[in-house]
Amino acid sequence: MTSRKQEKFEMILDGAEKVIAENGFHGSQVSKIAKEAGVADGTIYLYFKNKEDILISLFQDRLGKLVELFHQSIRETNTAEEALRKVCEIHFTHLEQNVHFAYVTQIELRQSSLELRKAIGVAVKPYITLIEHILKRGIEEGAFRTNLDTKLSRQLIFGALDEVVTSWLISGMKYSLTGQVENTVDFFLRAIKK
Repeated sequence: MTSRKQEKFEMILDGAEKVIAENGFHGSQVSKIAKEAGVADGTIYLYFKNKEDILISLFQDRLGKLVELFHQSIRETNTAEEALRKVCEIHFTHLEQNVHFAYVTQIELRQSSLELRKAIGVAVKPYITLIEHILKRGIEEGAFRTNLDTKLSRQLIFGALDEVVTSWLISGMKYSLTGQVENTVDFFLRAIKK
């Protein structure tokens, strides 16, 4: 994509994120997204097939960037424990700072059709895989239990992170999400350490 096309693509995704967070997926017309993005309604269809495609692209773009941020940060860690802490810290900090995206990922995804959730699941897979790699690293380092079921544990860790964010949103964000990092990591480590 040229830089101008990429800029419009990002503007549409930003508009979609805000509109869907405020109105719900089903209450978000393409015209509202276009207006928020500052583009003509028809421009949307130059980039996306339909509203579902916008939502899938939003997840692919935002989660792709988040996973890249995880990878960059993990390279700087010395142990699997540090890597797990870094993932938790980034996850909570990023969603606390991007409330619209938090609403879209936590609330709207659960109300989407099964087909849409499956398509978005493809975007989530690299994140789940990253968690599994951290668990395997911890086993290799001798820090995590050798009998740890990494496939199940990666799902449990991802699900726990997900639920902490959902509870924070449902509470009206009455407390610091990033303030939950230490207790969350402590809980994970108690379950997986030797």
